[in-house]
Parts: sequence; structure tokens; C-alpha cells
Amino acid sequence: MKRSLTALALLVAAAAGGLTWYLHDKQPQRDGELVLSELHAPVTVNYDELGVPHIRAENEADLYRALGYVHAQDRLFQMELLRRLARGELAEVLGEKLVPTDRLFRTLELGRHADTYATRLDADSPSVQALQNYLDGINQYQASRPLPVEFDLLGIEPRPFTVADTLSVAGYMAYSFAAALRTEPLMSHVRDSLGADYLKVFDLDWHPDGVVGSALSAGDWKDLSALAQLSDTALADSGLPQFEGSNAWAVSGSRTASGKPLLAGDPHIRFSLPAVWYEAHLQAPGYELYGYHHALIPSAMLGHNRDFAWSLTMFQNDDLDLIAERVNPDNPNQVWYLGRWVDLEQRTEAIQVKNAAPVQLTLRRSPHGPIINDALGQTSGSTPIAMWWAFLETDNPILDAFYQLNRANTLDKARAAAEKIEAPGLNVVWANAAGDIGWWAAAKLPLRPAGVNPTFILDGASVEADKLGYHPFSANPQEENPARGYIVSANYQPVPASGIEIPGYYNLPDRGQRLNQRLSDASVKWDLHNSQALQLDTGTDYPMRVLTPILDELRAAAQGEQEHAMVQALADWNGEHPLDSVSATLFNQLLYQLAHEAMADELGDAFFDSLLQSRVLDVALPRLTADATSPWWHRQGGSGEETRAQIVADAWRASLAHLREQFGDDPAAWQWGRAHTLTHTHPLGQQQPLAWLLNAGPYAAPGSHEVPNNLSHKIGPAPWQVVYGPSTRRLVDLADANTALGSNPVGQSGVPFDPHYADQAAGHVLGVYRPQHLSEADVTANSQGTLRLLPR
Repeated sequence: MKRSLTALALLVAAAAGGLTWYLHDKQPQRDGELVLSELHAPVTVNYDELGVPHIRAENEADLYRALGYVHAQDRLFQMELLRRLARGELAEVLGEKLVPTDRLFRTLELGRHADTYATRLDADSPSVQALQNYLDGINQYQASRPLPVEFDLLGIEPRPFTVADTLSVAGYMAYSFAAALRTEPLMSHVRDSLGADYLKVFDLDWHPDGVVGSALSAGDWKDLSALAQLSDTALADSGLPQFEGSNAWAVSGSRTASGKPLLAGDPHIRFSLPAVWYEAHLQAPGYELYGYHHALIPSAMLGHNRDFAWSLTMFQNDDLDLIAERVNPDNPNQVWYLGRWVDLEQRTEAIQVKNAAPVQLTLRRSPHGPIINDALGQTSGSTPIAMWWAFLETDNPILDAFYQLNRANTLDKARAAAEKIEAPGLNVVWANAAGDIGWWAAAKLPLRPAGVNPTFILDGASVEADKLGYHPFSANPQEENPARGYIVSANYQPVPASGIEIPGYYNLPDRGQRLNQRLSDASVKWDLHNSQALQLDTGTDYPMRVLTPILDELRAAAQGEQEHAMVQALADWNGEHPLDSVSATLFNQLLYQLAHEAMADELGDAFFDSLLQSRVLDVALPRLTADATSPWWHRQGGSGEETRAQIVADAWRASLAHLREQFGDDPAAWQWGRAHTLTHTHPLGQQQPLAWLLNAGPYAAPGSHEVPNNLSHKIGPAPWQVVYGPSTRRLVDLADANTALGSNPVGQSGVPFDPHYADQAAGHVLGVYRPQHLSEADVTANSQGTLRLLPR
């Protein structure tokens, strides 16, 4: 027995040693020397205490080649998964459950568009040269170093990354912004199935011109509901970042303690592991930038140096229209367009599926765009729904835009760079050390015929479905050096000086109003310290907008001293969401229950779930509680005499029952930090034991939906999983950019078991900032390793 136990121990030790060696071989190399082909001179990469590379090269070609190499060291699997998602190739490595997602992205034509667009790029332009050198660095890493453990687990065969892959990923980014596919079917269903009176809570101007009337069948509505769900699920289940919102502001030197402009930014993106941004400090003769890079894109999308800084928020303009085509009754492959029947374009593609036969697709396109319900495969309805999308229709030189923005040290240069961003729509908030601040809502805004409301599905047989051109960039919302001394952007609907209407799926104004209220206080001199407090603010006036009209009904519904005390606590609550708040938990459960009791019976399960995923619900709930005569208060199939008081009472009782079931009978235990948590999920961390090995969390999370510290969850029953929030928090005082502060939601590395895989996760959720080293002295003092890349 002793010999057997000894043998077993030796086997276990050998296995453990082999596993340790295997995992060690997968880790990034951050010290020593490596040889790269095509380098013109040695490149030095100093890694700081958080794994951020500080890259110094003798020329830009070497700089971007080195960036590609070190980016791949930390994020190669993220790059691989993103290009596969964008091009509809996930099922090849993840199996048949990803076929619906692949079918959706093939239907969106991202890969097809990217392949065509890549052939039109000017290979000699600086931005394309930067991209080619960056991709060469990625491909050299992939060809010469051990592949990530995820490649081994999934059996991924590496192939070179291409310009078309980068353009496909840019398309995925644009699509993740687009809310129309998840909202327009819902709003059209409400109007056509329930009636215009039911639209009032959504604050929509209802224009019947140019929209589909009663032509859609029950099968068509079933398809549209399925499309809305597929669109959300494809983004949510991929484990990859989706762009959701953001805060950014710039304060002039007249309003800061230092006398120079201060920039703050925290883009709100669906949390993922690894995080969306890859930080890198780049230096070459005549160029320096501390930037935040997206996978497969060489130019930083956020950044700063000693001369200027910028951040982004979502514009949230509606640049995607769904269009119901009229089919020729004598030929199902023809639709009516501009007074005649025209053929639908058709093509076939095959989705490769792991351990299964390929899935053949037939995809169609009308003159308005791809037929989006082909994403469902077998459909229930007979009406083709086309998708007109600005991303597919404009020149969109976005690579050149960000290459120039990385070098834009004057208002004129920043404005010119922003003008090149056509889709998706982005707000660029910018400041420089010379004292200027600026904001440009960057997008190519389509001219739609008068009276057309693109919130609804449009009629393809009418000219109202077509576009008359585009507004000039000068008509977009924008400001430069406003007299009030600050600019704030927080995804609310902007009002352009030109007076043009800009349809969109904007966030509530509450978050922007909260920021504006603080920033408008002329007695405050802004610095890094009080700017942190503003970014970490967990309050909003939204709860009172929902609760005030129904407080009397809640008091009437409360039973006993304890429940009356809870209602009074809600009435007295300041709307803040710290970890120890009980009112925050009670309010968020009640918010869901009000929506469910009032709206689920009219919408049905599928469309109600779509409503929970949409921004229009945020607008609807305070308008609903304020209107005691709204038809939503009547139960479908009921007597028609139900009142707001009855529904509020039912919501109150259901909220308490659910919270008691989840957290116990004592309301003191219903603290927000117990109910509201954040887990960063790796794409393979959907089940055990990989969840335990690869995910980070859960962490108790302050903040909430549509507060400045926008650690946001889906409206639904407790407990709540934080879905998206600040993908970084940045503060740059241009009096001394060496003092800039930032944060990363998880860690710099995407390599499991790397020390920098999740070393910032616990601090980020609680609002910990750390310095972003820019000066040579700081970089040297905080260097934890030096990697030298040498020419071959």
C-alpha cells in the first residue's frame, strides 16, 4: 500500500508539474529579448506594476508592429473571438448552439462589407500603414509563440489576421451601439396591436406617414419578436464587450483649480473578461500617446498626452431603419420599389459547425438593405424586413478618423478628425493644454422625408422608406469653448444649434442633469479629487419621479408598522445607491414589479422581455406612474375597470414577497451590496469548473442604472447582476498630464492565471483609481520588467 500511495503521489506531482509548466508556457513574456522580423531598429517595452506596456520605438512602423505583438501577448483569444463573432464564425469552434448568432451576423453583412471595403482602402495612407504594421505584429506573435490555452481547449487552428478582420470588428462595434433592431419591432407592435394610446408613455411623436399599418401578419410579429430577442441574446451571450452609454465632461481652465482644462471620461460598456480596453503608452519621434486600444484596432479610441486629451460617449442617434417590403403576389422573390417590381439579390453561404454538418444559408437583399428576418432561418411570417444601416451605406473612414484624433492637438484638427466618424454615432469630448475644450456629435445623419418616424417599421413600398441624403457635419450638435466653462455628455438627446431633428434611442436625461447640476456650480474649482467624487456619485432623481405620484397608493397598500416604515423610507430616500442601502433594493424590485404588473399582460412574454432590454422602458415608467388614466393600468382580459391603485398594491405585495424569499424576512438584510453584484465572465466561463477558474467575482457593487456611477443591471427581479458600467474611469488635468488617473475593470491581461488577469477587479468596482505613468521618470520608477524587441 505504501508503494501504491508513493506511486500515486508521484503521478499527482508529475501531473501538477506538467500543468504548471504548460500554463507557465502560455504566459506573456515581459522581460528579456525577442526577435521580430521587419523591425528597423530595436524597440523597448517597459511594463509597469499593472502590466501596462510603455513602448518606445525609433519610428511609427516599428511602434505599431510592437504594439500588435504585445497586444497579442495579452489578448489574442479576445481578438480571435471578436473576429469570429463579427464574421459569423463562432459555431466553427463553439458548436451548433452558436449557429443562430452566426446566422444573425452573416445576415448583417459585416464580413461581406469588410471584404469589399478592404479592397478600397488606400494602402499608402498613414492609417492603413499603421494597421498593416500592427497586424503584422499580431501575426508574428501568433506564428512564433505558444497559443492561448483557450485555443487548445477549443481546437482553434490559427490563421493570419487581416485588414478585413479589423473592419469586421469595427462593424461589430457599430452594431453593438444600434438599438433599433431591439426596439423598433416592439414599438411597432405596441402601436399596431394595442393602439396609439398605449404609445403615450413612451413619449413618442406618432406619425402614421411612411410606416407599416396592418399589413404584418401574426407570423410576422412572431418573427420580429424573435429577431429582437436574438439580437440581444447574441450580444449578451457572446461574453464580448457591447457598447451601452457613457459619461464625459471637459472643464475650462477658468473653472479648475489648476487653471488648465480637465477632462473626465468613463465609457459604459458591457463587462467582459478580458476587459474591452488595452492600455498602452506609445512613443516615437514626434509622437506620444497614452491610449486605450480596442482589439484589432491600432489607433487608440481614448487617450491623452501632455498636450491634449479626449473621451467618447455614444451619440445614440438612430442610424438603422427596419423596412417591411411589399412582395409580388406572383413572384415571392420580387418586392415593390420606386414604382416597379425588382428582384431580391440572393446568395448562399455555409456556416461551419464543430462536430456537425455545415449549415447552409440563403441570404437576401432588397434595394433598402439585407433582409434581416433571414437571420431566423425558418420564419413564421411572409413579409421580408430589410435593414437600412448607415454603417453599410456610408464611406465611413473611421480608421483614418482615429489615427488623426490620436494626433489632434488643436480644435481644428480634432474637429476634422471627428467629421470622419460616420457610423456609429459618437460624441467626442476633447480638451487641450492651450485652454480649448470642444464637443462634436460625430455621425453621418440621414435626411428622412418629413413626417417619417423611424421608431417604427417603415413601408418599403413608399418613398418615405428612402433617404434624401445626409445632413452636413456642420448641422450636427457641437460646441467649442462655451461661455459657461464646461461641456458634459451623457447620452441624453442633444439639441443642435441648426435645429434639425435627430431621431435616436437616447438615455434618460437624469444622469446628465445630475452631472450638469454639479458642474454648473460656479463656486467649485474642479480638480482630480472632486472629479473622482462626481464620477463615483451613486444618486439620481429618477426614483422620486417614479415614486412621488404613487406614494399615497403605496401607503394604502402597506400593511402593518414595518411596511409603513418602508414606504416612508422610500419617500425620504435621496435616490443614492451605496452598498448598505435597503431603499435601493426595495425600489429596484418595485420598479420591475410595476412594469410587470402593468405591461406584461398586454405585451406577452417575448415582447415584455424585449421591453426589459430597451431604453424606452426607462422613459415609460415615470410617465406611467404619473398618469392614473393610462390604459396600461387595465389588465388584459380583465374587467377593464382596474385602477392604478390596484396595480400598485399588487406590485407592492409581489415585491415584498420576492425580497423575503430571496433575502429573508428582516428588511435590514436587504442591503444593496447583497442584492447587486458584479461578476466578470470569461467567454468560456458559462459553467463549472471553468466558471470557477476563469471568472472574476462576484463583487458587491454600488451604483445603479442611470446614475453617474452607472454600474447598471437589467430591470428585473432581485438579485441583480451588473451588466455594464464604466469600462475605465479617466481623469486628466492638462496642467500636468503626468498626474492622470485611470482604472481598468478587471486587469490588463486576458491570459488566465497571469498576475494581471484580474488584479484591478476588486478595486475598480469600489472606485479605486491609479496613476497612469507618462513621464520617463515615472515609467522607469514603476517598471517591473523590460522587454526588448530586436530586428532579425
